[in-house]
Amino acid sequence: MKPVTVISFLGSTLDASKFGPSRWMKWRPSVGLCMQEDLRVDRFLMIHGSAHSRLAQYVTEDIASVSPETEVEHHLIDFADAWDFEEVYGKLLDFARAQPFDPDAEDLLVHITTGTHVAQICLFLLTEAHYLPGRLLQTQPKRGAPDAVGTWSVIDLDLSRYDSIATRFASEAEASTSFLKSGIETRNPAFNAMIEEIEQVASRTRAPILLMGPTGAGKSQLARRIFELKKLKRQVSGQFVEVNCATLRGDSAMSALFGHKKGAFTGAAADRPGLLRTADGGLLFLDEIGELGLDEQAMILRAIEDKRFLPVGADREAGSDFQLIAGTNRDLARCVAEGTFREDLYARLNLWTFTLPGLSQRREDIAPNLDYELDRHAEREGERVTFNKEARDRYLSFAMSGEAQWKGNFRDLAASVTRMATFSLKGRIDSHVVATEIARLQRLWGGNESVADDLDTLLDDQQLADLDPFDRVQLAYVVTTCRGSRSLSEAGRVLFAASRAKRASTNDADRLRKYLGRFGLSWERLN
Repeated sequence: MKPVTVISFLGSTLDASKFGPSRWMKWRPSVGLCMQEDLRVDRFLMIHGSAHSRLAQYVTEDIASVSPETEVEHHLIDFADAWDFEEVYGKLLDFARAQPFDPDAEDLLVHITTGTHVAQICLFLLTEAHYLPGRLLQTQPKRGAPDAVGTWSVIDLDLSRYDSIATRFASEAEASTSFLKSGIETRNPAFNAMIEEIEQVASRTRAPILLMGPTGAGKSQLARRIFELKKLKRQVSGQFVEVNCATLRGDSAMSALFGHKKGAFTGAAADRPGLLRTADGGLLFLDEIGELGLDEQAMILRAIEDKRFLPVGADREAGSDFQLIAGTNRDLARCVAEGTFREDLYARLNLWTFTLPGLSQRREDIAPNLDYELDRHAEREGERVTFNKEARDRYLSFAMSGEAQWKGNFRDLAASVTRMATFSLKGRIDSHVVATEIARLQRLWGGNESVADDLDTLLDDQQLADLDPFDRVQLAYVVTTCRGSRSLSEAGRVLFAASRAKRASTNDADRLRKYLGRFGLSWERLN
């Protein structure tokens, strides 16, 4: 077993007693600690002030009489005010740094029963921060008959060792990660693991965080959720300030970010604090940070490191203490190589970097995000819209297939749900609405162009030559709709949705068959 070292304040009240046999009937923490049958104390580092040197010597002699193997070391620390937290912590920190503690060679126990409450708190904090590389030790008197020994127990700051606490922490961590995901039960393992890491980083550090990923992947929403999580945990007191750096150009960028003084330039009619000042005490999200100029990058770097910057036209620096989250869809490493992004700023941002995948890389998360978007629509419009089963299955089959490109990622999905909900007048999204939306998405993603190119293989040279540009675009749309529908009748209902409502009887399949026949095409040839 490794030798045991105890650090303890001398208890000016608890350790004091009258000299004589009666003192062995009183519980004295320092002496009782060295009387434990199941704890051998090899070294006792006793901290006390000059005023209690005599008591310290008295207690040391009693320790020697009950535990001859214990070596007592006196460490004299005088406090001008033993209740001044700053003074007590500072002097105890100096003490801790001066000791050659070796956790591999000794077990260190930090006794927090004696000393003022401030001293006990400081010992706890120094142990938690590993300046004192040990465990906390508590002692207390036994209840009942007078007893000089008392009891002892060790508090291990590794809370995972305590089952009920560990379970509670795990539950809270799970709640935090769910909060960051806006409550969406995502199924992508890599994404879920990344969110768990972000939760730990966001909760335990104020260092810059870099969120990378394509446009629409959710960087802005995640940054706001990080802020809201930190606010719930009372880790920020200021605002969430979001800046799209792509909208900042020239001199206005400096003014917007760092503020300006009245008269600094033409049009500066009044002082402007700037967005960095606005974010003081809070969180600043610089989206598309790769779009900033090199001068702005240099000032951002200084603001991160020194919390200081110079407003435009000012002769005195301003200060702002904020946490930075940066977002970008650019490869910043390549930008550094090309000279468009500062290497030192990239190094500062690259401490915590997380790359958000696009929706096409998280197709298993489309279904829960679909429900989330429907909930958002209900909150926004005050009306609940749902799918019927056939329509939902049809939409998810397309959305999760390779045919769905999701170029705009979650923005495309949100817009798609909004359109379907808007066209579902009875609050129910049916197969007709889904078929129309699938055709629309295919057009938005360039489906018309690709199908228009396919017309070269569907029609011969003479047919193409006889085809007006107007008819070519219309035919491309019809082909897209046909390929996105399960039957000729369904495609007809989509294509003739407006005119069919005005007729007493409809035969959309026959109408579509005749249209395709004008170009020598058939349903069977297209599917």
